[in-house]
Amino acid sequence: MRLLTAVDQLFLILESRKQPMHVGGLFLFELPEDAQGAEHNFVYELVKQMQNSEVPPSFPFNQVLENLIFWKEDKHFDVEHHFHHVALPKPARVRELLMYVSREHGRLLDRAMPLWECHVIEGVQPDTEDGPERFALYFKIHHSLVDGIAAMRLLQKTLSQSPTETVTLPVWSLVARHRNQINAASPAKRSAFGIVKEQLSTIKPVFTELMDNLKNYGDDDYVGTFDAPMSILNKRISASRRIAAQSYDIKRFHDIADKLEVSRNDVVLAVCAGAIRRYLISMKALPTKPLIAFVPMSLRSDNSTAGNQLSFVLANLGTHLDDPMRRMKLIHRSMNNGKRRFRRMTQAQVINYSAIAYAWEGINLATGLFPKKQAFNLIISNVPGSEKPLYWNGARLQALYPASVVFNGQAMNITLASYLDKIEFGITACSKTLPHVQDMLLLIEEELQLLERTSNELPSGLGLRD
Repeated sequence: MRLLTAVDQLFLILESRKQPMHVGGLFLFELPEDAQGAEHNFVYELVKQMQNSEVPPSFPFNQVLENLIFWKEDKHFDVEHHFHHVALPKPARVRELLMYVSREHGRLLDRAMPLWECHVIEGVQPDTEDGPERFALYFKIHHSLVDGIAAMRLLQKTLSQSPTETVTLPVWSLVARHRNQINAASPAKRSAFGIVKEQLSTIKPVFTELMDNLKNYGDDDYVGTFDAPMSILNKRISASRRIAAQSYDIKRFHDIADKLEVSRNDVVLAVCAGAIRRYLISMKALPTKPLIAFVPMSLRSDNSTAGNQLSFVLANLGTHLDDPMRRMKLIHRSMNNGKRRFRRMTQAQVINYSAIAYAWEGINLATGLFPKKQAFNLIISNVPGSEKPLYWNGARLQALYPASVVFNGQAMNITLASYLDKIEFGITACSKTLPHVQDMLLLIEEELQLLERTSNELPSGLGLRD
């Protein structure tokens, strides 16, 4: 059995009917050329292959909760509980596909079973009139089992980089296909003495960083856990979900980053900040103080695919500023401040620092004691993906859209993943608290165009780098 970490436990504690704590991904595939006009047969063969497979699930898909304290191996796998095959009424646009995924994403996973589900969805119309037929895979897995980086690694192990490779195993038995990676996928066992020794060694450096925060409180570059304003993004949520998704050319973000001498993630945050600012202005709900984003940072230094190994940086989004360049500079400075702090610490020190620095927010999320006060306004997460095309039995992966968690006080989540030459945005929101969240996709495009024009107008060599 494997002990749940404090972060894993938090995702279980926070879960309720209105706030499921699973993450998901929507993967859109194009049928191979030799399968055109026979979508039912191709998808049906995939479905039959998974339904009839006698290969048991591999780690982490074989893990089930034991007394909410341990993970243990499930000995009674029921494929019908986890696997679903649906056909949308033809011709189904991506809009109808997202409506189906939104409904499924709002439904809880059964804790008596391994915490994941797989949906194969057929009937998605071609991208263009003469384009190839398409189908989709929607996979959701509890956040206590994996974080975003781990989920992306699981995807890459499941699919193939070859259009001619035939995979006969279901996606939940992927480690059987990668037996030489089992040790990398499973967490290494550690002695109790080693854990205690590591934890004791974190006390002094963590205390030093916490005291440094007190010294810097009030500086423009420093973002504290009491700086986030109340906004419509931070109201209580319902069980209704709306997922909006769109692909954008990754080169556009790179070009802006190179011109301004900032990171691509800074550009992503600035684009999101500008879009959120426009969205809230349209609702007459923009706070006078800047919104604060919770930006996950991976702490993984290996190829593992288990548990949660992440911390968070608080980023000032500068939504109170009308000038996009001033907003970008503020985002760049606040992100650099947080990253410099984490670079000074080991993984264990970062985790313990985060546990203390964000402790009151964790308690607040779990208890709702302070509904009008939160440490941040939304989560914006950037997950690296594959730079090579991926295939499933010859079907090319066209796009992948992440779907994440929202909870009381956090009604919107923006998660994006890179794939080939695209950045795939997935916006998850409570549809009752935040209506018409799909408008964000157009606003992101408008903000991207604004940053392109503004950065191109700057004289050569006049970037924003510190």
